[in-house]
Amino acid sequence: MDASSHYQETLPVSSDSLLNQLQAEAFTFQRFDHVPLRTVQDSKQVRQGFLTAQNGGGHIKNLYLRDKKKQNYLLVLQEDRDIDLKELAEKIGAGRLSFGSTDRLFEHLGVRPGAVTPLAMITGARKNVSLFLDRVLIDTTLIYMHPLVNDRTIGMHPAALERFLVQIEADYRWIDFDL
Repeated sequence: MDASSHYQETLPVSSDSLLNQLQAEAFTFQRFDHVPLRTVQDSKQVRQGFLTAQNGGGHIKNLYLRDKKKQNYLLVLQEDRDIDLKELAEKIGAGRLSFGSTDRLFEHLGVRPGAVTPLAMITGARKNVSLFLDRVLIDTTLIYMHPLVNDRTIGMHPAALERFLVQIEADYRWIDFDL
């Protein structure tokens, strides 16, 4: 199965349900529908109507990681940032990190590859996933992220994302990767 909205009913929380919940709870966001995007390179081709990075657009990449103690992590980075997993493990106090499998991604975040997003913490919070957000994103006007499927993107202010994460009781921290 792919990660598009066509298969959203197979997810623990559908994209439609998430978007309805955000609207019902007065979260402000912009929605964009587009072709399915699997990579940062794909997303760079579909930016009509999005703020550029220079104008406050927070364009991200998301990494689902796991350490040798079977702790699960979601790392949300500015899309062009390179990261050393060994240095990251030290920074967040984790054991040796590796990428989580497709099956574990679905089990712990309720999404498929290509649709990983901080909004997946709606499932991840109940599965003890720790979320780390790139500190540079806190100063953006909108953070662009998938609402659990990869053929939709929403733009949400960082404060609104934080409010959502608090509401769902997600374990999250902003990290400065420039230090």
